[in-house]
Amino acid sequence: MVSSMLKSLAAGLTGGLLLAALPLGAEEHDNVLFLDLASGRVVIEMRPDLAPGHVARIKELVREGFYDGVKFHRVIEGFMAQTGDPTGTGRGGSGKKLRAEFSSEPHVRGTLSMARSRDPDSADSQFFIVLDDAPHLDGQYTVWGKVVEGMEFVDAIKLGRGGNGIVRDPDIVVRALIAADVDGEIKKSPAAPGG
Repeated sequence: MVSSMLKSLAAGLTGGLLLAALPLGAEEHDNVLFLDLASGRVVIEMRPDLAPGHVARIKELVREGFYDGVKFHRVIEGFMAQTGDPTGTGRGGSGKKLRAEFSSEPHVRGTLSMARSRDPDSADSQFFIVLDDAPHLDGQYTVWGKVVEGMEFVDAIKLGRGGNGIVRDPDIVVRALIAADVDGEIKKSPAAPGG
């Protein structure tokens, strides 16, 4: 399965190995997302089998550099870390609403899912990473990925205050990359020496 190959990919990346030397084909590399945080690299398996439209849009935005420097504006301990709003207020986006692609995939620790308003078809660019199992979200939000390596870096994201989780002086996505776009380069997390 792709997941086990991604774990091999992630293990190799922590040592700064060449992506090209890893046992993944071009299609698998195209469904691997790197989120570089100040603390290290998070490796995400994207799931076009669950949410093809959302994964395609995330890839577009990543390749445009949309997520680079975007804040984790809302982080609730034991629940989730949300990003993807270029204004940092929780009210912004890319300007393109997406049709919901709900599935039976559970919201477990490490799941990536789209933020939305009350309208099921209102997801845009904002997404969240689930910090602990959240079954109350199942079937109501579009799941499009899963962290396969680097969850400790997600856990290190600065927490918000109060019930709404709004973060003062929030952490950011330093850089977002699709693995297929960096094949053949030595990739180290930003926290690694020389990275």
